[in-house]
Amino acid sequence: MMRPSSSSSSSSVGIVFAVLGLALNAAVLCNGGITSSFVRQAEKSVDMPLDSDVFAEPPGYNAPQQVHITQGDHSGKAVIVSWVTMAEPGSNTVLYWSEKSKVKMQAEASVVTYKYYNYASGYIHHCTIRNLEFDTKYYYEVGSGHVRRKFWFVTPPEVGPDVPYTFGLIGDLGQTYDSNMTLTHYELNPAKGKTVLYVGDLSYADNYPNHDNVRWDTWGRFVERSAAYQPWIWTTGNHEIDFAPEIGEFEPFKPFTHRYPVPFRASDSTSPSWYSVKRASAYIIVLASYSAYGKYTPQYEWLQQELPKVNRTETPWLIVLVHSPWYNSYNYHYMEGETMRVMFESWFVEYKVDVVFAGHVHAYERSERVSNIAYNIINGMCTPVKDQSAPVYITIGDGGNIEGLANNMTEPQPNYSAYREASFGHASFDIKNRTHAYYSWHRNEDGYAVEADSMWFFNRYWHPVDESSSS
Repeated sequence: MMRPSSSSSSSSVGIVFAVLGLALNAAVLCNGGITSSFVRQAEKSVDMPLDSDVFAEPPGYNAPQQVHITQGDHSGKAVIVSWVTMAEPGSNTVLYWSEKSKVKMQAEASVVTYKYYNYASGYIHHCTIRNLEFDTKYYYEVGSGHVRRKFWFVTPPEVGPDVPYTFGLIGDLGQTYDSNMTLTHYELNPAKGKTVLYVGDLSYADNYPNHDNVRWDTWGRFVERSAAYQPWIWTTGNHEIDFAPEIGEFEPFKPFTHRYPVPFRASDSTSPSWYSVKRASAYIIVLASYSAYGKYTPQYEWLQQELPKVNRTETPWLIVLVHSPWYNSYNYHYMEGETMRVMFESWFVEYKVDVVFAGHVHAYERSERVSNIAYNIINGMCTPVKDQSAPVYITIGDGGNIEGLANNMTEPQPNYSAYREASFGHASFDIKNRTHAYYSWHRNEDGYAVEADSMWFFNRYWHPVDESSSS
């Protein structure tokens, strides 16, 4: 065999390295998934006027208003009913009965008020109804006499691995005309969500002069049409902080914590900003982007103890809610979630979290299953890699609030991004059994049954396969 000359050998090596270099550059620079071609009409989000029918107070003196419910214990056998009376405390009794029995029972509420700058709240009632039967429709009444108001809810099925259940996903809603479209679209979606997982930023009251808390009241009346009939599971966002020392307000989260209680003690949490609940076949962990989470902080230590408690043979689906996204390819809130990702991402991979829902960025994005846990500050391995033990990260901060749409994306689309679109909408997460769940995202402009983005989830714990062909 003829031996090549040294010059031809070096030339061949050069060609090989050139080809490898082109391949590596292509791998680094190639686009990720799909950037939607749908272009929403460019128009400013506009608040609905205060005299809009969606903000109307119920008729009658001191009638209960802003009625909403959330889960009241860890397993789904309790409900917290909340409402406000504006003129005086009124009745603090909730009458409730199951569709099966018709026998009316009663529970007593506590009443709180608060002041914020020049605003004084109405009388805020919170009542926990306990020892309910699973998978049962209950009616309940608040108020008394001619201003008594009647609502209903359905408790979840008993916790178990193959219990089907459908969650709705909404974030960053606010109280604009777009907000109203989002809520209407969710209510009319034939997927029929049974519980809303809400990823933070509720009323946007802090966007108004002196954090005008009247906007907490209008928002409570706005969402009552859904939140009085199915639980909304709350996550705190930056617009719930309401820390305003310039007007003498030094207590973070004051309006939110007075108005929206959660069952944090049931999961051994020391704060309503982070907690967990079980619902049907899902285990839901709520985290706080704007509360301390560094090592040895209460949130850090709680999550460290919480994740090993999740029994995936009982609740195979592990869902995390957080406000600030960890993976985000929009030019908004750049790297705000990065320090929390560095603290907790390795745990999410270790415990095979199925999906992480976030808000904050006012658009929609779904990631591939990726992780960046190999990176440290000196090794240079700073590119996220596909990881079938990692969650899917979904940003759903597209509820329609006054700050408008996030429509400036980073280019090229990074490899970790599977689908992104600058539109308002909501999503549903439909659990079928222990191995399969169907996720879909719905933009406001489409018909109620239209799915602008969707994917099948195969449970990491029970069905460790590559989902890439399903998205």
